[in-house]
Amino acid sequence: MVSVLRTLTLLLIVGVSHAAQALDLTAAELAGKRLYREGLSSSDAQVSARVGAADMLVPASVVPCGSCHGADGLGRAEGGVRPPTLSWQRLALGQGRRTVNGRDYPAYTEASLARAIQEGRDPAGNRLDPAMPRFILSMADQRNLNAYLKRLADDRDPGLEERTLRLGTLLPGEGANAASARVVAAVLKDRIAQLNQQGGIHGRQLQLITVDPGPSLASAEQALSTLLEKEQVFALIAPLAPALEPVLAARLELARVPLIGAAPTLSASAQMFDPLPGLDDQLLSLADYAQANLALRQAGTRIVYADAEQANLAEHLGQQLLQRGWSEVEAQPLTEQAPEGQAIFFLGKAQGFARLTAQLQQVGRTPYLFAISSQVSSQLPQVPDAWSRRVFLAYPFVPGDWTATGRRAMSEMRSRQGLDGYQGVLQVSTWCSVQLLGDALKRAGRDVSREKFIQALEDLHDVQTGLTPPLSFGPGRRQGLAGAHVVTLEMPGPVFYPVAAYRPVVEETAP
Repeated sequence: MVSVLRTLTLLLIVGVSHAAQALDLTAAELAGKRLYREGLSSSDAQVSARVGAADMLVPASVVPCGSCHGADGLGRAEGGVRPPTLSWQRLALGQGRRTVNGRDYPAYTEASLARAIQEGRDPAGNRLDPAMPRFILSMADQRNLNAYLKRLADDRDPGLEERTLRLGTLLPGEGANAASARVVAAVLKDRIAQLNQQGGIHGRQLQLITVDPGPSLASAEQALSTLLEKEQVFALIAPLAPALEPVLAARLELARVPLIGAAPTLSASAQMFDPLPGLDDQLLSLADYAQANLALRQAGTRIVYADAEQANLAEHLGQQLLQRGWSEVEAQPLTEQAPEGQAIFFLGKAQGFARLTAQLQQVGRTPYLFAISSQVSSQLPQVPDAWSRRVFLAYPFVPGDWTATGRRAMSEMRSRQGLDGYQGVLQVSTWCSVQLLGDALKRAGRDVSREKFIQALEDLHDVQTGLTPPLSFGPGRRQGLAGAHVVTLEMPGPVFYPVAAYRPVVEETAP
């Protein structure tokens, strides 16, 4: 056990019962696992640790073993310190004498390991790195920790087996999202099959488990619990369960389960990675174009949302517009009365967009309209001719982003799965999700864990998909794209004309 500073526990309330099912641990080993990962005693008593040369006393939950050594015990370099691998086999064998420093590194026993953990000295009496906290443990806690360290190397995250890696998704079989779910299912099936035909990832075949989330929040939560607790999936990929939006981020944080796919609106979670930009970034791309090219900052602006769940996003956009210098900005629900304003940003489904244009046409008004293509695309052929060059849409990608290789691969996939170009954004999003999954698993290595997988996703930069601008992530970035192309419509047609290429947008912060 060496060196843990700074970082808060990476596993706040780990679903111990979930992970325990992946490896059959005794009660003592489970208690040791909790102490290792969370810094908490089996008795729920406060465990303390001494840190630094001044022996500053802090709760062990602030500096648990796993925060530096990792949930897998393999160690992560941080601040110039490289924590060693916590393998009992390695500790019990020792390392002999190192010629670099001339020090002996005898084998550890349970007693000498306890001294290292509590006093910061190795079996030869050498002082360990000062970054290593010294934990104040009861005899029972020390025994539990020793017991777990002997099993640590074999305690894989759920969903990981010798030859398979289980993934989960939520796709409805009925209702408004069933058609979209069939598209997602077809792309997942095809892309995962292609990876498996190539030998899988590090010798493991990918197994996809699909559960129907049902129509309600309660049924969707039950379906999610099935994936996390019963099926023990390693990660979620491209789920389609809008009812889960209020709770999904919190559930994934609690279970420490990664997700790759479209993230809920304005949800922030370290566990969730979305290849395409969020609705907020797409709206800001439209706003930045309008600000630079249409002189609308001083015009009356309305942000109209068709569904109550989009009210927060509408308010967020309004705040961003005000901070960018716009005036007379107001967010309001779509009602029976046509909204005022010379610029209208729309949030909602295609039927709501059609209703909005009909209302405006009835009162003889043609303000500039701004919308997200994936929300309104099915109604674009019905846009009245009066809005020629007055409707502007955000697209995460345009045909010019597709390389010859990407276009051919997408065409072949569509042919195999019987898909057409309908719901192209959803197809590309799902395609990219599988690519990111494969790239991150390859980068994480054979001894992958959820922690290492998330780190590998964060390390992906300028990923070439052949279908989108390059995708990039980072420790504080969970969306591969942070903006959108802006396209206008010319009527009749419609004929689509790109007017602004993709470039990342920057959110303004209040002073």
